[in-house]
Amino acid sequence: MNAETALRPSHYVDTRPFDPGASEPLGAASEDFYRASSWRLTWWKFRRHKVAVAAAFVLLFFYALVPIVELIAPYAQAKRNGDFLYAPPQGVHLVHEGRFVGPFVYPYRHSFNLETFRRDYIQDRTNPQPIRFFCRGDAYDLWGLVRADVHLFCPPNGGTMFLLGTDRLGRDLLSRIIYGARISLTIGLVGIAVSFALGLFFGGIAGYFGGVVDGAVQPLIEVIRSLPELPLWLALSAALPVTWSPLLVYFGITLILALLDWPSLGRAVRSKLLSLREEDYAMAAQMMGAKPGRIIGRHLLPGFMSHLIASATLSIPSMILAETALSFLGLGLRPPITSWGVLLNEATDINVVAVNWWLMFPVVPVILVILAYQFLGDGMRDAADPYA
Repeated sequence: MNAETALRPSHYVDTRPFDPGASEPLGAASEDFYRASSWRLTWWKFRRHKVAVAAAFVLLFFYALVPIVELIAPYAQAKRNGDFLYAPPQGVHLVHEGRFVGPFVYPYRHSFNLETFRRDYIQDRTNPQPIRFFCRGDAYDLWGLVRADVHLFCPPNGGTMFLLGTDRLGRDLLSRIIYGARISLTIGLVGIAVSFALGLFFGGIAGYFGGVVDGAVQPLIEVIRSLPELPLWLALSAALPVTWSPLLVYFGITLILALLDWPSLGRAVRSKLLSLREEDYAMAAQMMGAKPGRIIGRHLLPGFMSHLIASATLSIPSMILAETALSFLGLGLRPPITSWGVLLNEATDINVVAVNWWLMFPVVPVILVILAYQFLGDGMRDAADPYA
């Protein structure tokens, strides 16, 4: 054997029978990859976006609270504690004087300060009060149907548990934040449902039919997009009658947000359908007698559904922020409805916030949800093109 033969690499021949249906474990280059549907490709790429997956779990946690806020909140939504106005947060402790007690709080003792004309709250460190779990507390109507009084956790017997403090009426801030999640989170979903219905309808008919229809829809989209959103939000919200019930105000605000949000989606749908309507599969469906509604809904829109989902995840936080801003300014939802924006309305006075800093706590879930939606939208947008 000469030196040239020794350096030549040896070859290995697999003697197993060839199976044309089997896929080789070559990751993205395998048969499974090329045979996968667009939804599966999107899911595979989305799973690799760790931040987006974590954001999805955060949103699932928040939305899992929505149906059972009465069970999670330790106090009723409007329960007042007249002896504990503007009470600061009570910390949760586990150990008392070197002995493990479990989750407990120290009770408050308060006195009136004649110099500041405020109540001074002092924790009684000699009397630990254990927190109760799966206990009976304030009664509520679950989903407006079932009368119950069971809570996940409750204040100690004969004591208080204000983990995030109280407001000017002595209402527990943590309980009101939990109740506010139901309104603030669902207003984005309801609003995006209305907005998507309008955007898909007007953008779909403009992009598919073109011509006169496109000439009528496109100027409407451009006119609405040219209007300044914030002044229009304020004007339309202020126009809502003050005699409306809280439910009508809720749907009125949702409709205002949806009517001002759909043009962006309609414009994207129109431009996409202008190109997709010339594809062979769309022309074939038209020649076989399919109606325009079926061609748009069954053949054209699914072609970029992943883009629509990514757009939805980026539009929902804008609606949540809009509702929060309007309610913060007093032009959105109003009591007795409780939302995160309504709670932040308590913090409009800087003198109150400077002393009672815990009134700013409702902004924390707003930030968490908005960031989670932004990270989820980034992950969905990256996963919308699995071949990239």
